[in-house]
Amino acid sequence: VVDEYHWLSEEEALNLTAIGQSAPGLLAVNTAIGIGYHIGGIKAALVGVLATALPPLITLTVVSYMYEEFAANIYIRYILKGMQCGATAILISVVWDMLVKQMKKKLALPLLIIGITLVVHLFFKVDLMIALVVAGLIGLLFMKAEKYS
Repeated sequence: VVDEYHWLSEEEALNLTAIGQSAPGLLAVNTAIGIGYHIGGIKAALVGVLATALPPLITLTVVSYMYEEFAANIYIRYILKGMQCGATAILISVVWDMLVKQMKKKLALPLLIIGITLVVHLFFKVDLMIALVVAGLIGLLFMKAEKYS
């Protein structure tokens, strides 16, 4: 979307991904809605949802009918572990890009929110969704100034 097709700038893609992460629902579907709508309106958003949701839906339907065979297959287990690692790497990359962007702005409040959210989740075992909602509310209340956009 950014590098190959140049449909969005890197900043637009990061912003839409951040919105997709903060909205309820699946990250990929939320981001597909945002990018599709940004590029081509409601029809493109619908195509984005279908293109994102149908392949895993079809795959999971097939797997559910043949669960016993899949569960016993060592190669399938390795493939699923690899996919889990890949998804984790993508999430880490997006978070890192957002953190670097905030560090370049040299504003204390966003970095403080990021740090506190991480600490309360990792060390105080606060549910991640609760920590993210609280961080979002703090952002809504205290980060309205132009310097934060």
